[in-house]
Amino acid sequence: MSLKTSPINIENPARAVNPRRPKPTLRDKYGDRVFNIAATSVLLLSILAVVYPLYFIVIASISDPNAVYEGKVWLFPSGVTTEGYERIFADSRIWNGLGNTVVYTVLGTVISVTTILCGAYALSRKDMPGRKILMLLFVITMFFDGGLITKYLVVRDLGMLDTVWAVVLPGAVGVWNLIIARSFFEHTVPNELREAAQMDGANDFTFFFKMVLPLSKPLIMLMIMVHVVAHWNSFFDALIFLNDDSKYPLQLVLRNILIQSDVSSTGTTGGDIESYAAAQRIAELTKYAMIVVSSLPLMIALPFMQKHFTKGAMIGAVK
Repeated sequence: MSLKTSPINIENPARAVNPRRPKPTLRDKYGDRVFNIAATSVLLLSILAVVYPLYFIVIASISDPNAVYEGKVWLFPSGVTTEGYERIFADSRIWNGLGNTVVYTVLGTVISVTTILCGAYALSRKDMPGRKILMLLFVITMFFDGGLITKYLVVRDLGMLDTVWAVVLPGAVGVWNLIIARSFFEHTVPNELREAAQMDGANDFTFFFKMVLPLSKPLIMLMIMVHVVAHWNSFFDALIFLNDDSKYPLQLVLRNILIQSDVSSTGTTGGDIESYAAAQRIAELTKYAMIVVSSLPLMIALPFMQKHFTKGAMIGAVK
């Protein structure tokens, strides 16, 4: 009995096994290339949509307002002038507001980060009695709020009106940040590590300060960055609870200067305005310059903290 075998193509064995192999389609040939080009284009357009407004504000702050109105300023400044910055920095309120903002930012960040880290670690411990009830009370505050009037009455009754504590204490603990920190501790600090430390004679405070915090540097940097940005840009609490102009933060000072720079006013940060056109020109110059002044410190600090910011957000949120 003889078996018939098909001839084997020695030069191309794959073709002999599957002689009817389909030809590659355009999708197989160019699919990945088209996707890469499309993804790169979308990312570049997204970056342009974010970066260009910031760039426009910078060049508009040093350009002639008439050129900005006429649409001549879109890529390079026109009629370069620093009058807007000169008028802003000549006002003593700017420096006083900057000092107040630094104090509020540093003090508020320290209080917020300290309370969140301590509270989140305590809530992450499974042996803490009543931790589920406490967490439920925290979460309820995310959905129900007493309102502005209630908040004002509480601050007033506690004697914090027109003090620095009215700015930094009411929103010291952000529940969302507390949840992120608690998740971080639950999945990053195992119970076996705590048991090993206890066997070596470490109590809870020693374990928290010498082992938990050094392992939580990404989370700490995340919390610091979030609260620095929040306190630096905050002005609403100061507007409600502060009456003394000397205690106003920078954002509130810039707001007041912008209102005074309206075309209907008779004065601005420095000298007298003699005409409607001059008032309008000063208002435009100060408006763009104030945006740059208030945003520049954070724009300088953010790139140095971006690495820790991203890592801490991913570890605390995803896990």
